[in-house]
Amino acid sequence: MRKMILAAALIAGCIFTTNAQEITKTGLNFGPLPAVGYSSDLGWHYGALTDIYWYGDGSTYPEYMWKANVEISQYSKGNTVLHSFFDSKYLIPGLRVSGAVSWFGNKTDNFYGFNGASSLYLPQMDKITEDGQGLFLMRRDIFRAQACLQGTFGESNWGWAGGITFWSIKTGHSVNKGLSGTAGDVSIYDLYVRNGIIPEAEKNGGQHLEFKAGVVYDTRDHENNPTRGTNIEAYVFGSPDFISKHDNDYLKLAVHFKQFFPLSDRLVFGAHLAYQGLLAGNMPYYMLQTIQTINLKQIRPEGLGSTSTLRGTVYNRLQGNSYAWMNAELRWTFAKFRWINQNWAIATNPFFDMGMITSPYRLEEMKGLLKDNTAVAIVDGKTYSAGDFYTQQAEKLHMSAGAGLHFIMNQNFNINFELGKCFDPNDGNIGINIGLNYIF
Repeated sequence: MRKMILAAALIAGCIFTTNAQEITKTGLNFGPLPAVGYSSDLGWHYGALTDIYWYGDGSTYPEYMWKANVEISQYSKGNTVLHSFFDSKYLIPGLRVSGAVSWFGNKTDNFYGFNGASSLYLPQMDKITEDGQGLFLMRRDIFRAQACLQGTFGESNWGWAGGITFWSIKTGHSVNKGLSGTAGDVSIYDLYVRNGIIPEAEKNGGQHLEFKAGVVYDTRDHENNPTRGTNIEAYVFGSPDFISKHDNDYLKLAVHFKQFFPLSDRLVFGAHLAYQGLLAGNMPYYMLQTIQTINLKQIRPEGLGSTSTLRGTVYNRLQGNSYAWMNAELRWTFAKFRWINQNWAIATNPFFDMGMITSPYRLEEMKGLLKDNTAVAIVDGKTYSAGDFYTQQAEKLHMSAGAGLHFIMNQNFNINFELGKCFDPNDGNIGINIGLNYIF
């Protein structure tokens, strides 16, 4: 694995250059890499990616003048990523401009039902079974094109943000050569369609033009690798359903609060409190897990569950109209050095995450499962009917903890290895991710 080899080389390099003074980067800086990684939810990751930075004369370093990112990759569970991204505070004086165009072909996306604890999770069935059943799988292909503008209010730390995103999402039964394709291949998605929890108008997906607007407060010393400061984002976003016309107009509120405290020269405590909730309307089921952001930290920010929110929890385990979560971690940079004419740092980050659904989604419709006695799965000799997948349990707090290792180049390019463990087996067990960036 190229990334693991790179990590070993960095560790070896720091033995000889830990006391070197940091270089002020200028001009063009890029790092083409094989996209070799792993996610316990999506499988092995392979392909190619590159981050390209322009630092100009170096007067803004470690802040870049502009950044571009391109990725073409595949996951072993059948998912495809085609992604391009651009971000600059200096392209237009006084404005920050960012945009992304992405395609995610997800033949085996995870779908565990709605409302967290109200949906039964069977870890033994969280795979393609020997008889070709994918109980927790569905298809969800996503095309996303987005643009965002940001500005400041005078010379203050307060600013505004506004943007637009076009979504085209196709959903259906999962597609995989390991699935039987027979009538016995029943998924939670199929149960929800059959019982009207997912209506006919939504079952194949749809198209939406989403608008967002809000305010930003930022005193961080550096956006991608902060050691101190506060960042607050509060914005509304929504979509008038004038494209698909499925009666899915909606308006949501998102609030993010991030705080960073330096405990020593190389030890930082960081906390992230977040809320995303429905204000009005009827959001389609296939948009529930999309986390609208002002600046992309992850290529595909979704939750609650896994890489972007509750590390260790299975991917998109918790879906509801509204949800809140928290991430807290200690970031210890235990090595700084120069290697191949770049500034490098190695950091570890023990973390604790928690979150929950604060407003349920179609809970009354879910109760209809209790009338469906169709046998769905057999685990350890016990037969589970459709009705068993509505547990009638009240929602609760979902928690996980773990640690990561980060290799950071020029305070911007960050390769991470993170492992999280759930507190409750109903949320999963151990989640592993090899990817890019801190999650906040």
